[in-house]
Amino acid sequence: MAPRDPHRPAPALKLLSLGAGVQSSTLLLLAAHGAIPTFDHALFADTGWEPPAVYRHLERLEAVAADAGIPLLRVAAGNIRDDALSPEHRFASMPLFIKGPNGERRMGRRQCTSEYKVRPLKREARRLLGYPHPARVPTGVTAEQAIGISVDEVHRAKDADVGYLRNVFPLLDIGWTRRDCAAFLTLHDLGDTPKSACIGCPFRSNESWAEMRATDPASFEDAVTFDAAIRHGPPGATANGMPLQGTAYLHRDRIPLDQVDFGIDTGPEPDGCSPWSCRGDEAGSGPAGGGAA
Repeated sequence: MAPRDPHRPAPALKLLSLGAGVQSSTLLLLAAHGAIPTFDHALFADTGWEPPAVYRHLERLEAVAADAGIPLLRVAAGNIRDDALSPEHRFASMPLFIKGPNGERRMGRRQCTSEYKVRPLKREARRLLGYPHPARVPTGVTAEQAIGISVDEVHRAKDADVGYLRNVFPLLDIGWTRRDCAAFLTLHDLGDTPKSACIGCPFRSNESWAEMRATDPASFEDAVTFDAAIRHGPPGATANGMPLQGTAYLHRDRIPLDQVDFGIDTGPEPDGCSPWSCRGDEAGSGPAGGGAA
């Protein structure tokens, strides 16, 4: 990333975008130990459908943050699972695997990251700056936003798409890889930090689905129920403004989740769902976006 412009005004706030996965948890812990500059706030965008292990880990991070004097705020735009199944709620398109009426295969657009993670984080940043939407944030008023991207995924580091946020990547500055982060967490009794992704995220690998079925059967059954409920598209789902044609699935094989043979390799498991670098960007589902909320 380009060096900071010395003539640019200092940020009014220093924020941590906390996804509660390995890299962002490492940033919080590094700040708590004084190894990197502290944050004014840590922000967790809650979709309402994270696995129980993520919420348990988040409670541990809240304790770490409290001890370090860093307010950890949970922000949300609703419950992604409930909203997707509600006919009263506009459907934020998920990257579902679609089988067309003639057998053609495609993937739904991904709006879920934008609506349930990116926009709530931007909205909270504006509020903390003192300019909640729709107020205009004055030119030069910015919040510095730390994002947990390590050197082995430097290609994911991107500038913010709004003027009031300035993205920074402390792990790149200190040259840490994901493996370095995992070792640091293990050293501080957080070696079991889970990957943060919705229970029904279509980007899960077979290994991930199998692990969920074995270690968290209640969440797996929840995903199976959701998968069956969206077979003909969630209420309000459309394709180019027209009712969804075809059948929708959570699994890439486009068969019911409880019928999948998870012994078949479907490739490496993504590291998790970061609001600013969702692995879905590499699966053909389009950019996260998020607008200027």
